[in-house]
Formats: sequence, structure tokens, C-alpha cells
Amino acid sequence: MLEKIDLSKKVDKETYKQVVETEGERLGKLQRECKAAGIPVMIVFEGFDAAGKGVQINRLIQAMDPRGFSVYATNSSNEEAKLRPFLWQFWTHTPAKGRIQIFDCSWYKSVTEDRFDGAIKEKDVPGAYQDILSFEKQLTDDGTVIIKLFLHISKSEQKKRFKKLEDAKETAWRVSKQDWKRNKEYKQYLKICEEMLENTETEYAPWTIIEATDKDYAAMKIMTTVAERLAYELARRQEGVQEKQQTSAAKPAERFQNGVLSGVDLTKSLTREEYKKELSALQKKLETLHSELYRLRIPVVLGFEGWDAGGKGGAIKRLTSRLDPRGYQVNPTSAANDVEKVHHYLWRFWNNMPKGGHIAIFDRTWYGRVMVERIEGFCTEAEWKRAYQEINEMESHMANFGAVVIKFWLHIDKDEQERRFKERMENPAKQWKITDEDWRNREKWDLYEAAVDEMLVRTSTTYAPWVVVEGNDKLYARVKVLRTVVDALEKKIAEVSARDKDK
Repeated sequence: MLEKIDLSKKVDKETYKQVVETEGERLGKLQRECKAAGIPVMIVFEGFDAAGKGVQINRLIQAMDPRGFSVYATNSSNEEAKLRPFLWQFWTHTPAKGRIQIFDCSWYKSVTEDRFDGAIKEKDVPGAYQDILSFEKQLTDDGTVIIKLFLHISKSEQKKRFKKLEDAKETAWRVSKQDWKRNKEYKQYLKICEEMLENTETEYAPWTIIEATDKDYAAMKIMTTVAERLAYELARRQEGVQEKQQTSAAKPAERFQNGVLSGVDLTKSLTREEYKKELSALQKKLETLHSELYRLRIPVVLGFEGWDAGGKGGAIKRLTSRLDPRGYQVNPTSAANDVEKVHHYLWRFWNNMPKGGHIAIFDRTWYGRVMVERIEGFCTEAEWKRAYQEINEMESHMANFGAVVIKFWLHIDKDEQERRFKERMENPAKQWKITDEDWRNREKWDLYEAAVDEMLVRTSTTYAPWVVVEGNDKLYARVKVLRTVVDALEKKIAEVSARDKDK
């Protein structure tokens, strides 16, 4: 998930000043209204070392009345806290009604830094997650608003900031050996953070990922996110909705949606000669791996999503061309029929999940819930927002069973889609592939792109990752799909073989 975020986002000074001035006034007003309404608020700042948590907290509080908030910095050397349950120090710093408590790092330290450092045993991590979820649920059920912000920077940006801090005598003390170790082993720490985000993303206390490379952009997004959430919480209380129904978080301002697709390089391509060579080699490997999957009884779930004319069919055809047809099933997904409509939306997909040793390929998937059904109004807002967690849980269940789960988003730009649409219309053999609905969907490109970005961020997990495929060049896209599957199957087969050997 985190590695898919476009960290190049930035803002010009003039826009930053205008937004901060406007949102600052709004935030001050919202703080007063929350105080009057007796709403306690907790704002959590987490993220990578040197991502700028202190800087961003300082910028945020400039718009607030200092009499109405407190800042609590989690101190790892607090001996008193070490003698008590790890949530004790946070329970004792929860805000009173009408006040705001800001946490510079938080209870998430136990499942990120402490886990990386070995201070918490791996067998205790699941229990820590459950404790955290219970903590947040108890507070939100009682009326507390929890806003969680994760500040994200790249390994190179972190390294640059560490060096800058060390170069000044006044700030050199802020960079520790453990900081450098986490930078050196950035991928491992990234994985730990991703698991933390996956395990603690809830409707009542959702995460907002802050692209923190550009400090002005980060500050602007943080201020707007906090203001939007407070405005949302005030509005729903004023509407008199009962607390048990008040679990959905405010939608972030559209201009601050995480941009995954915006960072995709669509110029990637292969020559015809490179394509033929790689395709042949990968298909031969798949043929062999398929037999090993059956022998070891490893199930595989492959989901294909993408823009209309994105190349899903072509990729699936090359993927299956050398596989034993008795060992795989391609499941095309269309609009739900009358029988499927009276069941839970995941019911029809559960019916087509593979048994051990078999491969299930889905041409369109359960993600229609958070794309077409969301945009076309075929389900309620509460239903599609709830679907992210439901989908993650379903995929987690499959992964725990031992399945390889990979989802592909075949990405093309709008001009390439138009070119392919016209090509289909002009070719009698391909005219059946293009419909009026394809053209109508194209008119909603921006809405779909925003929905896809959110989908990729919220449901790309360590156990069921999204792979964005650069699809303007069909040859490159097909090879990337096959290579991704081959690599995943080889890794899984090696793990299962080693485990069986140790028994």
C-alpha cells in the first residue's frame, strides 16, 4: 500500500497561503463548536522518522486556541509507563469533553518501533492489535473523535533529512542509531507499518496517509483533513443520529485524495522481439509451476480489474495459454443476476473460490462494490465504505488458508482508451467488445479514478497486494502480469516446500 503512494505531490506558496488562511479560520471556528458541543477529539501523528511530525503539529495548532488543546509526546524512556500495561499512559491522557488531545507518536509505537526493535515478541503482536482496536472502539463509542494521520516519506528523503539534522550541533542528538537502522532496513520497517495500517483501519477511526515530502502540501492536507472530519462529526451530531449508527468517517477533501494512478509511468514498453522471448520463457515456467501447485495443493486467486479496453482479456489469454485447463477456471463477472442480488454481494465470488491446487481467475471482481456500484449509486454510501474492510477480511481468510492472492489493475490513459475504442468500432471482428455503456463510463473517468485510487490504498495488503500494470503498451503489460504471477508462485512453492521439509 505505502509503496504505491505518489510522494511527489507539492504545492506552490501562493496556494498554500490561501488554503491555510481559509482552513485556519475554519478550524478555529470548529474547535469552538466542538467545545460547545462537548466533543472530545484525539489527533494522532504517526509515520516515518524525520517525516516532520513535530513541524506539522506546530503548524496545525497555530490555528487553534491554545487553551483548548494539549500535546502529548510519547516518551520511550518513561519508566513508569514500562511498569504498566502499554495503553495505560494513553488512557490517562485521553481528553475531557470539549478538549483536543494531540499525540506526537502514540499507542502504535508498540506495533511499529517496538516490533522492529524486538521489544515486543511476534506472538504478542496480534494481541496488541486487538488491544488497540478495543481501546479506540471504546473511546469512539463514548463520543470521542479519533483522527489518525500517517506521515509518509521515501527512504532517500528520510536519509537526506537525517544527514541535515546531524550536520547541525543543535539537532544532531535527534538522530539515533536506531533511526539509521530503520532507514537502512527501510523495506522491513515499511512492511511493519503497512501491516499496522491494515490491521487498524476501521470505519470509526480511519487512517489518512499524508504525503510528507513537501512540507507545505502536508500541512495543507493535514489542516483540511482535520477540519473536514470535525465539520462532519458536528453535522451528524446536530442531525440527531444515534451514536451506534455514527461510525463512518468524513470523506477527505477530493483535492487531497491519495494519488496512486497519477504516479504510474505509462511510457514503459517492450519491443516485439523482447516480448516474444520473455513471453515464451514465462509461459514455460508457469506450465511447470502449475504442476507444483497441484502437487502441494496450493490455491491461487488472481483478480483482474482495469479501465475498459485496458487489456484484461489479452493478459488472461497469455496467462492461461500453457496451463492445464483442468486446473484453472476463468470467471467473468457481469452485473449481478436475480439470484445473486438476494445474497450478500460477496456470495457469488465465494462460490467460485478455488480448492487446493487450482487457480481461479476473475475477469472483474468483488471490487465492483467500491467502483461501479459506488459511482452509479447501486449501493449506499455506508455499504461501499464498509466493503473495504469486508473485502480485506475475505482476502485475509483466503491467504490464511494458504492461497496466493494477487489483484491486477491494468492502467491506461484516457487518450489510449479512446484510440482502442475507435479501433474496436472500426473492426467488425471487435465491434462486439464496445458498447454504449463503455462510452458512458468514459464520461465519468475522474470519478472512477478517484474511486480506484482509494480502492488501491485501502485494499492493497501484504497478503493480497494490488499490482498496477502499466498498460499503454500491451506487450509490456502482458509480460509484467506473467512475471508477477511466476515470482509469486515460485516464492509460495519454496515456502511450502521448506515448511513440509521441516515437519
